[in-house]
Amino acid sequence: MANFSIRKATVNDAPKIVSLIKELAIYEKLLHEAVVTVEQIETNVFEKKYADVLMAEEDGEVVGFALYFYNFSTFKGKPGLYLEDLYVEPQHRGKGYGKMLLIELAKIAAANNCGRMEWSVLDWNTPSIEFYKSLGAQPMDEWTVYRLTEEKIHLLAKN
Repeated sequence: MANFSIRKATVNDAPKIVSLIKELAIYEKLLHEAVVTVEQIETNVFEKKYADVLMAEEDGEVVGFALYFYNFSTFKGKPGLYLEDLYVEPQHRGKGYGKMLLIELAKIAAANNCGRMEWSVLDWNTPSIEFYKSLGAQPMDEWTVYRLTEEKIHLLAKN
């Protein structure tokens, strides 16, 4: 069996993180939206600390990642952990690495007294939906996600 480990990302991982984000974007048919740069990851993740990243490694080679950040639940009065992206390279799927990343995130959430862990999944991504349900996650069908794009943020901010 391969030697698998999970570690916290460092700034030296920024190029690989960007590469994995773009692989994920291809899988999600959203490559046109993936404009992230190495410099942005270096600044926003490692310098400004807007998010944290876990790296999944097999035999010392990165095979996946999980990028997450904390939000806050006013109803619970506690922080929550929001999983922005979880990705394992296709050739390494089916080995339990995604589940191990989620277990590690659950440990981080528990250690930080989080009231919940949340993430979004595209409605056509049946393999991921079934995987998340197998772990006890429930869809929040009664909620609709709204988004302001960067352009719309600037327009609204001018009011």
